[in-house]
Amino acid sequence: MITPTLAQEVSQLEAELCFALADPTRILMLYALEDGPRNVTDLGSALGITQPTASRHLKVLRDRGLVQPERSGVVIHYHLRDRRILEALDLLRSVLRDRLVERANLMEEIQS
Repeated sequence: MITPTLAQEVSQLEAELCFALADPTRILMLYALEDGPRNVTDLGSALGITQPTASRHLKVLRDRGLVQPERSGVVIHYHLRDRRILEALDLLRSVLRDRLVERANLMEEIQS
C-alpha cells in the first residue's frame, strides 16, 4: 500500500525531474550528450550559449540526476546517466506532433 507520505515523495521527485526538462536549452543539452560525453565549453559552443549559462544548466541536470560528471585531469566531461530520458523525450515529441496534426486538421475544417 502506498502511504500518503510516499505518494508525496514520489510526486516531489517527478516534479523535480519535470523542472529539469522544463527548459529547452536543457533538453537540447541532453540530446547533445546522446553521442557521448562532452565538456561544458563544448556544450556551450554546440548550443550557442556562454560557458556560465551552460554551467548553470548542467548544474540543474546534475542535481536532478540526469547527467553525470567525470573528471579527466582538469576537464570535467558530462554524460547521460540514463539514456531512457531521451526515449521519454522522443515519446513526448511524438505526442506533441500528434497534437499539432490534430490542430492543423481542425484549422482546415474551420477554413473549409
